[in-house]
Amino acid sequence: MDKLKTETTVFDLSAQALNYNLPDKQIAKYPLPQRDQSKLLVWNSGNITDAQFRTLPDFLPEDSLLIFNNTKVIRARLMFQKATGANIEIFCLDPLEPADYQIAFQQTESCSWNCMVGNLKKWKTEVLEKELQFNGKTVVFKAEKLKQIDGSVQVKFSWDCPEADFASLIEAAGILPIPPYLHRETEESDLERYQTIYSKIKGSVAAPTAGLHFTDAVFESLKAKNIACDEVTLHVGAGTFKQVKADTIGEHEMHAEQIIVRRALIEKLLKHQGKLVAVGTTSIRTLESLYWLGVKLIEKPDSALNELDIEQWLPYQTEKSYSKQESLEAILAYMDQNNLPTIGAHTKIIIVPGYRFRIVEGMITNFHQPQSTLLLLISAFIGNDWLRVYEHALADGYRFLSYGDSNLYLKA
Repeated sequence: MDKLKTETTVFDLSAQALNYNLPDKQIAKYPLPQRDQSKLLVWNSGNITDAQFRTLPDFLPEDSLLIFNNTKVIRARLMFQKATGANIEIFCLDPLEPADYQIAFQQTESCSWNCMVGNLKKWKTEVLEKELQFNGKTVVFKAEKLKQIDGSVQVKFSWDCPEADFASLIEAAGILPIPPYLHRETEESDLERYQTIYSKIKGSVAAPTAGLHFTDAVFESLKAKNIACDEVTLHVGAGTFKQVKADTIGEHEMHAEQIIVRRALIEKLLKHQGKLVAVGTTSIRTLESLYWLGVKLIEKPDSALNELDIEQWLPYQTEKSYSKQESLEAILAYMDQNNLPTIGAHTKIIIVPGYRFRIVEGMITNFHQPQSTLLLLISAFIGNDWLRVYEHALADGYRFLSYGDSNLYLKA
């Protein structure tokens, strides 16, 4: 494997620089019988230790604060069949009308979503229908193709049972999506194991997999060591599996994902004196996006909510630097002004080598695909040492990707 090369700028970094050989035999196709029995590779300022995940609290400094992503994976794959017999798969990505996830799930007549569609060429103008059972009643569930934009399809769903909301219908009709690189269909065990035990806010089409290792016993051990836990929400999109295919990182376009952060957590971040450790790349992206949201509010305090979205390259194009305290206080002031208990935005932030972390001081994550934006994030945190970590894990039989083993990265 070639060593990572230093490029002139983050934009010019070669996508091939984040490549390594991942044998198929080391991709975990299924989870282990017990979540916390997975292996844990600890990287602490360059030192590597092999352990089991159940011992995670032993490696965390006392008074650490762990931040989790509480999103819940929805049954986003919907299968329809045309009168001709052709199968059409509709994969719900994010709500369009209404655009808010929770409001969309509560709709009782219709809603529209941005979707990916399998066998799209066979779906012309006809409205697709399928019958479902809800509370002993037969419901006719319909899908109408509205228009196609930038590779996704806008689909209107409607149904003839006002007692049923959209969340109930996709729970009855949908299939839980599992990562495409598992090369298998969703099984009954995935319904439980491809969710974290603390998942609660519906909206993701992929799990925040770093959290899959946590058990009640691990949480009890964290509490005994005076390690606090709190939550953010980022609804994970299908773009998380998208590898960097462009010649350089600067040509890669990131997907947008919705983040939601409570006021109480922002206040806690301002007061907390210990180390802040993010559980998963989605929590990392949320917390770092939160900092940049505050920067936008410092520079334009009267922004409308729809102006707070975080652009992909914003961190690399902002000339002035602000402290974490300045950023978070700007957010609290904005929330006070607008009477907001939570603040949300869509983020496209890409974290690559050269990025300076503003909030996150440690991270728990899984082993990621070659040439992925997730691996870029790891290399941004530990530098070229990511390759030594991955070589060690491959040689020592660690299991990779969503159902695989875990890493803890800490800096002194």
